[in-house]
Amino acid sequence: MSSTARTYHHGNLRATLLQRAEDALAAGEDLSLRELARRAGVSHAAPRRHFADKQALLDALAEDGFSRLGAQLSQAATGPDFSTRLLGFARAYVTFAVEHAALLELMFAGKHRSAGVRAASERAFAGPLSMIVAGQEAGEVVPGTLEEVATVAVATLHGLAAMVNNGMLEAAALDEIVPAAVERLELGLRPRPSGA
Repeated sequence: MSSTARTYHHGNLRATLLQRAEDALAAGEDLSLRELARRAGVSHAAPRRHFADKQALLDALAEDGFSRLGAQLSQAATGPDFSTRLLGFARAYVTFAVEHAALLELMFAGKHRSAGVRAASERAFAGPLSMIVAGQEAGEVVPGTLEEVATVAVATLHGLAAMVNNGMLEAAALDEIVPAAVERLELGLRPRPSGA
């Protein structure tokens, strides 16, 4: 069977390779292009049509992760008020971070080395950042630079996910812990009376 026929058989070889790579990453296995080609059932040269080398594959995987995260955050961060949107964002972020722990680690590492991954990260968080801006404009969120306010929220949620991923918290406890964390976040994000 020719490699062209094999690629056609998979429909979208790039997506297949990214999924196999994410599975291998989650299992702590080898991420060589040759091994991924074997798992996808294509010739060892076929992945190079999509990824020049292993680093290109890792960057593409990180970009794909940010795209998926961004879609989930945008869908979840909706509602009639800031509290509802923040809770939706928090649940979506922590769920993604726990379900895709190895991928999330790769995503944030890649953000510091690749302009493409950095741009994908900015797109992923554009919705939640606009939620904070809207909260500030409505007087529901303390004034301040967007980066400072958003960093506190994301760091809190990232920390919760890391505690689950490291075995310090049970994943089942997140149903109670995330809303409690969001409540405390909101207390910190509320505007203060002048002079307070």
